[in-house]
Amino acid sequence: MAKAKVTKDPKGVVERNIALTGELMRYLLERPQVLNALPESFELVILPDDDPEMRLYNLQLLDTYGSKGKPIVFARVRSGREGISSEAKPSLYAPVVA
Repeated sequence: MAKAKVTKDPKGVVERNIALTGELMRYLLERPQVLNALPESFELVILPDDDPEMRLYNLQLLDTYGSKGKPIVFARVRSGREGISSEAKPSLYAPVVA
C-alpha cells in the first residue's frame, strides 16, 4: 500500500497534540489499572472527537510513518480546554491483529 504524504502541519495542531497528549498521559498515570491493561511499548494515536483537523493529521501521520512493529492504541477523546476529566474519559482501543 502506498504511503500517503502528510499535509503541512495545520496551524496549531502540533501544540494541540502536545497538550492533549500530556492530559492523556496524566489520565493514564492516575489510573494504573487502565495503563496496565494496554499493550507494552505501544504507539498512541489520538483521535479527538471535536477536532477533525487534528484527527485527520494524526491519521495521516500513522499512515505515513506506521507503527514500526509496535501495537497501536487509538485514544478517542474530547480536546476541550478543560482537559480530560473523569466525566469525559477517553475511549481507548487496541486493535487485535487476526
